[in-house]
Amino acid sequence: MNLSCSTCPVKERAACSVLGDEDRDIMARAGRTRILQKGEMLFAAGDEDTACATLLSGALKVASVSEEGEEQILALVHPAGFIGEMFRPFSQFDVVALTESRLCVFARSDMEHALERYPALTLALLRRSQEDLHATRELLSMAGRGSATQKVAALVLAMAHAASDSPCHPTARFDLPLTRGEMANMLGLTIETVSRQLTRLERDGVLRKAGTRGIELLDPAHLAMLSGREGV
Repeated sequence: MNLSCSTCPVKERAACSVLGDEDRDIMARAGRTRILQKGEMLFAAGDEDTACATLLSGALKVASVSEEGEEQILALVHPAGFIGEMFRPFSQFDVVALTESRLCVFARSDMEHALERYPALTLALLRRSQEDLHATRELLSMAGRGSATQKVAALVLAMAHAASDSPCHPTARFDLPLTRGEMANMLGLTIETVSRQLTRLERDGVLRKAGTRGIELLDPAHLAMLSGREGV
């Protein structure tokens, strides 16, 4: 199923936003919409014929699995994020849907032709790749950062920023894309510790939990202070 750019939920934030309406429509005709269910794999490590995609909704994880079978989450992909091998070697890792996710998918050859035709798109994807690399470094550094409170606060704040339409401020309401176990794995903590820290943040009036994964930020400034990122 092809995507209509006029109804795209990330048309103002995705890399293709640098193109005019006519050029975006031309690109859209070469792409298709794909829906992944939670746990479904977009790419598997070792895939040689990978496609490229922009995430429209949901969340993905980029992960590696050790010889002992232990998973390490290397990056999270949020709406408007670009997934593919144009600038990063995704084929070395698994890319898996954390929730039901919708993507605009292109064959690698079609994306290569688009980059040749639209230099502005190439620059936009390079900038996004640099931003994603910085976010990945931040994500990986959380495991060695301070106390359990600081680690959990930093991760919640990072996910609130990723779910926001604003480049400056975290969103007030969002769903955690990670389970407690995945959060614990990333931060080098136990599941019980992650749960206790989230409960503590709720008790202190920093956030409110809604259901299993829903989060409402009540005091983002205090959350930033706890994470060590004052002024965020």
